[in-house]
Amino acid sequence: MRILTGIQSSGRPHLGNILGAIAPAIKLSQEAGNESFLFIADLHSLTTLRDGESLREFVRAIAATWLAFGYDTTHNTIWRQSRVPEHAELAWYLNCFTPMPMLENATSYKDKVEKLGSSAVSAGLFTYPILQAADILLYDADLVPVGKDQRQHIEMTRDIASSVNHQYNSEVFVLPKPRIDERIMTIPGIDGAKMSKSYGNYIDIFQPANELYKVIKKIKSDSTPLEDPKNPDTDITFQLYSLIASDEQIADMRQNYDNGGYGYGHAKKELYELILMNYATERERFDFYMTHNDELEKVLREGEEKARAVARQTIERVRTVMGFN
Repeated sequence: MRILTGIQSSGRPHLGNILGAIAPAIKLSQEAGNESFLFIADLHSLTTLRDGESLREFVRAIAATWLAFGYDTTHNTIWRQSRVPEHAELAWYLNCFTPMPMLENATSYKDKVEKLGSSAVSAGLFTYPILQAADILLYDADLVPVGKDQRQHIEMTRDIASSVNHQYNSEVFVLPKPRIDERIMTIPGIDGAKMSKSYGNYIDIFQPANELYKVIKKIKSDSTPLEDPKNPDTDITFQLYSLIASDEQIADMRQNYDNGGYGYGHAKKELYELILMNYATERERFDFYMTHNDELEKVLREGEEKARAVARQTIERVRTVMGFN
């Protein structure tokens, strides 16, 4: 089964991305019979990020994160969207098969208009779902793991692909299916809201140790005195700790909360130490790739060659049925 995942390069990956998307996707790629296609969606990022230096840095950080967590580039593929021009070419073809009302009814577009006003929304944001459809259809993806908020975009991709297939009475495109894991919980940020770069409440596990500790110490907590028992189920630090700790470690910390004489500062220090211990190998690998750009570039360019080989086959197929060959 061919699985396709896109990661927008709008910032460095944080703990929420790792627990909610990266680790599950890597696990899925390791299952027998699966082939994973992972692209860094730097073209999509241009809708919100216009600084070239930041964009390059974020692209490198995303690639380094996936490699640090064991993404196997021998059996799978990783590449930069902007380095495979077939993405943009197919997006134009799909533009010509997409009715305007479909884009106007996109929930993400309507949300942006409501928040920013129509004059502040670019054509890139409006046609975002079409480029996303091209990303998926270009690689004959069978399965696309997405969050609940992206379900509509996969449905749009299927509708556009079906329109092309019907027009030419041919199976030009594979119709992808979404994989939406309803069990994935929302990862809390240091303020209790969903962990997000846009909220500025995230934990970057790759930060230098002293900077990481400063962020963890900012995790919101209540004013229960040190000597009193505390409710672990309502505490953000405990919630985060529970996501990465063993059952035994979780039970021990819960007991500390129940007993009293254990402050939130103690819990935060344990969370910090657990992150350093659990992700020691990943932190080391990340630092290696971020400081050895030639090695990182080599991996990405090899991936781009593999991706283009597949993309060209699809484009040739599309060009033929549409009369451009």
